[in-house]
Amino acid sequence: MPTAQAERNKATFGRLHDAVNTGDLETVSKTIDEMVAPDVLFHAPVPMGMTGVQALKQVWEVLLRAFPDLRVTTEDTVAEGDRLVLRNTVTGTHLGEYRGLPPTGKPVRYGEIFIIRFADGRVAEIWGVVDVLAQLRQLGVEPDPGGRSR
Repeated sequence: MPTAQAERNKATFGRLHDAVNTGDLETVSKTIDEMVAPDVLFHAPVPMGMTGVQALKQVWEVLLRAFPDLRVTTEDTVAEGDRLVLRNTVTGTHLGEYRGLPPTGKPVRYGEIFIIRFADGRVAEIWGVVDVLAQLRQLGVEPDPGGRSR
């Protein structure tokens, strides 16, 4: 049975997903400021030298510029104690520069799994596994050895 803390953590992260799905960077940034600890530890496959909240904001700036119609759909959520585990499906259309690649107009669909640790009601640490290879294959940057797209 979920605890009150687990339910609060799910609601907090739900607000972040709702903000992301608006596609509005200002909304995303404000929600991050409200819900995420300034010194959040961010462990994910992002090539940048930033840390804390600025790293998280930069990730969303890059993604929303490249995929302005980006949508994150949570497929599974597991909450226990101060941790939340999410399995998401991300979709979007490549309409802006991404990793040096000019817009292709191609749709992408890929999976990601995140573990979120909360402290004092805010996101304190994030571990992420994102299927970047699926992104790049669908954008035509990496060959798909099976000749299929995801």
